[in-house]
Amino acid sequence: MDVFDELLRGVRGKGAVFGRSVLWPPWSLRFTDGAYMTLCLPMRGAGWIVPEGGEPLWLAAGAAAIVRGPAPFTFTDDPAGGTGAGVREVRWGADPSPAPELAAAPGPEAELDGPTVLLAAAYDVQEQVPQRLLRALPPALVVPDEGDCGPLRDYLAAQIGGARPGYQIVLDRLLDWLLVCTLRDWFDRPEAEPPGWYGALGDEVAGPALRAMHEDPAHPWTTAELAARAGVSRTTLAKRFTELVGEGPVAYLTEWRMALAADLLTRPELTVAAVARRVGYADAFGFSAAFKRLRGESPSAYRREATATGRAPLPTSLTST
Repeated sequence: MDVFDELLRGVRGKGAVFGRSVLWPPWSLRFTDGAYMTLCLPMRGAGWIVPEGGEPLWLAAGAAAIVRGPAPFTFTDDPAGGTGAGVREVRWGADPSPAPELAAAPGPEAELDGPTVLLAAAYDVQEQVPQRLLRALPPALVVPDEGDCGPLRDYLAAQIGGARPGYQIVLDRLLDWLLVCTLRDWFDRPEAEPPGWYGALGDEVAGPALRAMHEDPAHPWTTAELAARAGVSRTTLAKRFTELVGEGPVAYLTEWRMALAADLLTRPELTVAAVARRVGYADAFGFSAAFKRLRGESPSAYRREATATGRAPLPTSLTST
């Protein structure tokens, strides 16, 4: 199984709130909805992405930007003065009757001849598995129109406002496709700092071990068995895996299991013992000890918080960066 595929499996357009903004200067949109991730696509014109406390990034027509939340950010034509008075606040779904230029479901009659047209999709990514990928991203990134995502954007623009059957499903899947395409292009850029596991996927020693753990995380993997998958000694695997990933195979497997477990704990039909078995623990006691050691709270406490708030608890590393 491709680790990249697995980490993005929980990110779906079904959970995205989609909108289109038609803008005339001077303009500034401040996104304050606290989305875990926002995809911005200027179909016409250009502007500046200004992340909270960060440097402005130029976003040209045809390029794509991904902004990691939950901190607010601004899309503006003037990064020096576009964060003061006159800024239009965008909170997806907060207003049941949004302004026409921010309509959540633009119709075919919507105006599109403004000098700047921005498409945006906000993702409420609560699952812990895809958040492992989000933590590898900068607060904001821009991918120029020089990869293989251009035809996707063109087709997406052609679908907006359509009234054909299945319109929303088509839109959701196009957003999925474009998001993955943008992330893949970003990690291939020289300025990106991909996580260690991303580069390790193509390594002839670490790659087979990574794929084995993701294919069957509940299996009682040992370093010796993982080394056998790669056809090397335990010492060679441990050294190479740590060099590329930043931690040993067993430590990586434990963290991966706890991420899977965190998502399973949000399912009320599964007991803690059932979750433990699904991620490779014979009893709930050993699982609970490992979960608390890595996540700072017991599985039961984690489940109570997720149930009470309706949202999975956000890792500290996402709220502090």
